[in-house]
Amino acid sequence: MVTRKDVRGRVWGASQRISVSDAMRICTVHGAYASFEENIKGTLLPGKLADFVILAQDPHDVDPDAIKDIRIVRTVMGGVTVHGG
Repeated sequence: MVTRKDVRGRVWGASQRISVSDAMRICTVHGAYASFEENIKGTLLPGKLADFVILAQDPHDVDPDAIKDIRIVRTVMGGVTVHGG
């Protein structure tokens, strides 16, 4: 969404690029809304599932082409760490 590039590096719809913040919102808040699950996921609030990842770098601070290479440090599902420590 941010670079509009495929795995070969070809740009598709360059005019449709969006910011990192917008891409994250689409994949979280809007994704939960689209699946009618906004009451249980999409945001980190008390009573919700608490599924999230902790990344080694802030996607806002890296070159957009490097976002796909950011290492996942920890994965939390239902408030429980299932990967990393």
